[in-house]
Amino acid sequence: MEAAGDRTGLRAADLERLRATLASHRLVNLTGVLGAGKTWLAQKLENAATVDLCRPGGIGELPKLLAAQDPETLIVVDGVDGAARTAAVRTVLDEAERHGRLLLVSRRPLRAAEGWTGGGAATLDLAPVPCAGIEVLAGAAGIGSPDGRALVTRMSGGVPLIAEAVCRALHTGAAPDAPGAVADRVAGEMLDRLDRELPGGRWRHALRLLATVGSGDEQLLAGGPDLFTRLGELSLVTRGALGLTVREPFRTILETAYRWRRPLAHHTVRSRAAAYRHTLLARATEPAERVRLAEQRLFLTGDPVLRSALIPAADSTARVAPARPEDADDISRLMRRWALRSDFDPRRAERIADRWMGHEISAFHLARDPEGQPVGLAGLLPVSERTADGMEPLLQQHTERLTAGPRPGGLFLGAAYCAEPATHARLLRHILGCAVRSGHLIVSTASPEYQVLVRGLGFRPHGSIRDDVFRCGRRPEVYTNDFTPAALPAWLGRLDPAVGAAPVTDAVAEVARALSRIRDPRALADSRLLALPATPTVPDLQAWLHDAVLELAVSDELADAEAGTILQAYYLGRASTHHQVACRLHLSRATYFRRLRRGLEAVAERLPQPDA
Repeated sequence: MEAAGDRTGLRAADLERLRATLASHRLVNLTGVLGAGKTWLAQKLENAATVDLCRPGGIGELPKLLAAQDPETLIVVDGVDGAARTAAVRTVLDEAERHGRLLLVSRRPLRAAEGWTGGGAATLDLAPVPCAGIEVLAGAAGIGSPDGRALVTRMSGGVPLIAEAVCRALHTGAAPDAPGAVADRVAGEMLDRLDRELPGGRWRHALRLLATVGSGDEQLLAGGPDLFTRLGELSLVTRGALGLTVREPFRTILETAYRWRRPLAHHTVRSRAAAYRHTLLARATEPAERVRLAEQRLFLTGDPVLRSALIPAADSTARVAPARPEDADDISRLMRRWALRSDFDPRRAERIADRWMGHEISAFHLARDPEGQPVGLAGLLPVSERTADGMEPLLQQHTERLTAGPRPGGLFLGAAYCAEPATHARLLRHILGCAVRSGHLIVSTASPEYQVLVRGLGFRPHGSIRDDVFRCGRRPEVYTNDFTPAALPAWLGRLDPAVGAAPVTDAVAEVARALSRIRDPRALADSRLLALPATPTVPDLQAWLHDAVLELAVSDELADAEAGTILQAYYLGRASTHHQVACRLHLSRATYFRRLRRGLEAVAERLPQPDA
């Protein structure tokens, strides 16, 4: 059973919605994640008889109740989880001569189960409880410290049962500043409740490995196809383009507990997954695939700032899409909220928004809640000569260089706002996805929070603009980053150097490898030299190698000059073999290869070091 403490204030609106649905439908499926409060809601219904499938012999009670059912009596069937139980209930209903009003309580929608797709049940899904409600629950549970309440709110992800489990862990003596210890206790309760879906314990370790890698395919989750299939049957697991994923907040709890129990093993699993995703990203050919893999690589960096901003321990059901002409009033409303929250002058923000809408209203991307109401926005202007005047107030002296330089196109981000954290994270991931598709992103922000985020994401800083545009006492700062297919692996490698673009261990070999690929940006994209600060992108690396070879070729030292000439002829000149270059330069084979080695060593010695 999933009954818990008094949640009347948390689920009052849901209770009324459930009663209304039952009044208009004879068969209702109440669904929601583990611990959402489904059983509590069902127990609040009047004139109902309950069959609990978690009790031994529970399924045997259902045919008797159906046969004797009074038209006014509601039968609640709780615990319709797992393939065996859903099939058993389907069989009972198919064999029954008739049935009256039924409420079937399950963790997954029954329409996802075989035999139920066309069953005609009205589905009612419980959404997460807002943060304010979880804070009330924590207070009622006796959590008095602000740190403790913050941990309950953050870790629960809006799931009441998880919030209560966190409170219990805190009452046992686990400290709020030791989230791993708290998560370990909560994870134990979670896994015990999942046994009714998938008996046996072999899947438990695989589930925490899946939580650690974020999204896992069969190669990442060693254990064979059968175990992979069984994991996919759990109600906490969803299927996506990159494999299986544990739903939040359960994923964060499982990973946090695993990191607390086995920190070295956790690091090894994460690093292996990051290297695997890094390889796939370097080979990806479709924009949508690159977006998904880049998001996973950001997740696998493990950076707490990036994790909290982009992948919080809560799911969002919001959808983000370009605005439509009829959204103008909502854009103005949200821009005003953005200005007030950021201590900006609302009139200044309104004038800038009008400029952007004057170009094309679809430059605004809106986050909408499940009812379709706009709750967040991002101002993403396409970079072009036509939109330069819209960007100029927030770029000023940087406008011409950044919008008409060697990297034309891309997007300009000038505003992003959403009050709800999980939806805000979804909005930020949407922005990064748009940047990956466009190849380049320019950001101008006066928000200290966003400045910390873009610096954490490794964007290049270009300094502040001249004016305090929003009259907030802070001048916007300008940042850029390349998101082209060639630049993506190197950028993500710099964010996680221990995994992606690893430190150069054999500089001479890396120089030779990079020079051999200098004309092929795609092949050069996985060079370890991209991890160095002076060569962060493929164009930067190409230019640096070219200059280093030419500088060597004009050296006053004869041997160095010969070495540079060899490198120039073999790597930078027309396609030739070593024999052809040696003959053209009138060098013996032995002398040629000695000079070639000397040239590679000389270029390697010129490499900028990470602390330079």
